[in-house]
Amino acid sequence: MQLIDDLLDVSRILRGKLSLEKAPVSLAPTIIAAIETVQLPAEAKAIAIKTQLPAEPITVIGDTARLQQIIWNLLSNAVKFTPEGGQITISLAVVPLASSLAAQIEVIDTGKGIQPDFLPYVFERFRQEDYSITRKFGGLGLGTAIVQQLVTGHGGTIQVTSPGADQGTTFTIHIPLRE
Repeated sequence: MQLIDDLLDVSRILRGKLSLEKAPVSLAPTIIAAIETVQLPAEAKAIAIKTQLPAEPITVIGDTARLQQIIWNLLSNAVKFTPEGGQITISLAVVPLASSLAAQIEVIDTGKGIQPDFLPYVFERFRQEDYSITRKFGGLGLGTAIVQQLVTGHGGTIQVTSPGADQGTTFTIHIPLRE
């Protein structure tokens, strides 16, 4: 089902038909809901999911379901590529960005990491660093491309960093705060 949903989302994105139903969204509950969807697979691999969420609400204008999809996708990839006993940390903060403030969401894992020469291609459709992963875990290389388009649709940006193989990965999202 997820592959079909991803293909439909890519089709909508390519045709410019992906719609976002924007309203004020408090990000902490959205993050918690996304964590709940990956909790069982994480527990099956003894992966600890740690959160760093502020007590005060951080609100953006966005589509709740699509924001949850962004976070779910990044978390599910982190679970997929983190070995047993690893750790995933998801944090939320307000940071200065250009001349305004933005919500910053970071998903940091202790997983297999990404080779430096592949980092520029992480968000391209149908690109995968290691195609043998497709046979092992499934997927078409669409998730991060969809995530990037959804983040951009919210007026935000996404970056990925990794020191290299077996050294984990960090995805950092910035979305403008609600005016």
